[in-house]
Amino acid sequence: MVMSGRVPALRSVLVLALCVAAGLLVAAGVILLATPDRAESPRPGPVDIGFSQDMSAHHAQAAELASLARERSADPAVRALAVEIETSELVQAGRMRGWLQLWNQPETPPGGHMAWMAPGGGHAAHGQAPESSHHGGTPGAPGLMPGMASAEDMDKLRAATGPEFDTFFLQLMVRHHQSGLPMLREAVDRATTPQVRELAQHMIQQQGEETATMAQLLQERGAEQLPTPN
Repeated sequence: MVMSGRVPALRSVLVLALCVAAGLLVAAGVILLATPDRAESPRPGPVDIGFSQDMSAHHAQAAELASLARERSADPAVRALAVEIETSELVQAGRMRGWLQLWNQPETPPGGHMAWMAPGGGHAAHGQAPESSHHGGTPGAPGLMPGMASAEDMDKLRAATGPEFDTFFLQLMVRHHQSGLPMLREAVDRATTPQVRELAQHMIQQQGEETATMAQLLQERGAEQLPTPN
């Protein structure tokens, strides 16, 4: 009985630690860019700003999904993966929000999500009609970004239990990672600041490894991946 009583407490400590880490990373992102050896770095452009705004929001949902799996999955492999994803997504989101603070930019893009991916360098919000792009969405469009879990998806996940919960979590997270890949590649190719390019490249590698692990877990369960937006 003593051990069972410690589980909620340990989970509370873990959640608190993750929140503190995310807050510290916001400050760390500001300090990193403000240090003297970074003084000559290029000024952030629309891609740097838009990527940081959109990817931090994208990460927020991934962390929410992973938090549910950490708390509710009975599968040790799924729980371990969820902790890894939640931790990394919160830390990376903290860095990007720190940059936005340093650049005096809002956390939410005023021109709509993914406007920075529009042809012409991210100026779709300046009176130009947005065009469809290769990431499967419409630059400058409001609402969820492609591949993110809908409200219905989240309700379904919360209502699921046991193996059904694990499978649907893995399906949602694989689609979430895959749909964010075009944004990551765009940042690697077009961001002006080396910090943004380096972080995006790191995310490509890390999320690729996580996706491969989740695909294997789905295969072991005889489950298919969800379609990824074109």
